[in-house]
Formats: sequence, structure tokens, C-alpha cells
Amino acid sequence: MKHNVIGMDIAKSVFQLHAIDPQTGEIERIKLRRQEVLPFFAQRPASLVAMEACGGAHWWARQLIALGHEVRLLPAKAVRPFVLRNKTDAADARAIWTAVQQPEMKTVAIKSEFQQGILALHRLRAQLMKFRHMQTNAIRGLLLEFGYPLPEGYQALRKAFPATLASLEETLPGMLVETLREQWARIQSIDQEIAVIEGRLKQALSET
Repeated sequence: MKHNVIGMDIAKSVFQLHAIDPQTGEIERIKLRRQEVLPFFAQRPASLVAMEACGGAHWWARQLIALGHEVRLLPAKAVRPFVLRNKTDAADARAIWTAVQQPEMKTVAIKSEFQQGILALHRLRAQLMKFRHMQTNAIRGLLLEFGYPLPEGYQALRKAFPATLASLEETLPGMLVETLREQWARIQSIDQEIAVIEGRLKQALSET
């Protein structure tokens, strides 16, 4: 039995599919475990498979395309209006199946592994920068409690902190000074990690 359009709701472990035979109108609702998905599609006639563009969707899209299927990724907000009853995996799969067949439905471009890798590096860099920001704010707050204001902005802090730390050795408890020194070393280590990621991004983009 050939189904031209399949709506697939992807998850971590269990996947829900919805399809309707274009000749008979027979509805097929299929639940698959993760390890069953690719073998299932390897046996199916070439179909249009639609998914929401959520986590893992780009990987699944590439796998299904390799099996000879056409894949379209839909924005979640475009699918939501077609969920007709309580939100379940089956209802979501049906909504995806309905949404992909709407005229002029916008789709999300399927990313290559390289494109996903670039985005992953950007996210990791942003995470490191956020952690660095948290660390520097904590140091500012602690020293302000002891009457030592530090300049705003990371670059200004980076220039001022070593001299400030040296001057604190005579006035603050030694255990605090040592801990601040360790925290500053950690921040410098984060700087190095950020620089490494930025170098990899620059090299990767220069090779495209």
C-alpha cells in the first residue's frame, strides 16, 4: 500500500506516523520505536515525509532523503493550528500531515552536517560567554561588598583586575584572595576556550 504523504511526530524514543492512502482513503496510524524508524522507511515506497523542525529533525531528514524520500520540515507554529483536539503524539502527527499539504506552506531548509556543526559551535561559544559573564559579575559583587568597585565591561575588567587583585593581598583574608585568583584563572581558561572555538569557526568558514 502506497502512502504519498506521511506526517511524523519525532521524539526521543517513540515516533508517531500518520498517513492516508490516496486511493482508498484508509487511515494508517503507526507507532515506531527509534530503532525501527529507518528500517520502516527503507521498505516504504518513496513518499513525502513531513516533520516539525525541532531537535533532531535535520538528522532524520538527511537519513530519509538518503532512503529516497522527499522531506519537508515545518515550523512548529505553522503546525499548531491544525491540532484539532488534545495534544498527543497521534494528534501532532495528523496535524503535521495536514499542514504540509496546505498551499504555500512555508518550510524550514534542511541543514547539512556542516551547517549544524557551525551552529553547534556558536551555541557552545555563547554558553561559555554566558558562564564568563556570570563569573565576572560574581567577582564584581563580592569585591563591592568589601568596598572595591570594579569597572563595567569585560575588557575593562580584564585590564584592571590583575592590579586590583595584587593590591587586595594586604587587605582581604588570604583564603578569599586565593579563591579570587583561582576564579580569575578559570575565567582566563574560558577565554582560551572561546578563542579556540572562534578560530575553528573562522577556519571552517574560510574553507567553504
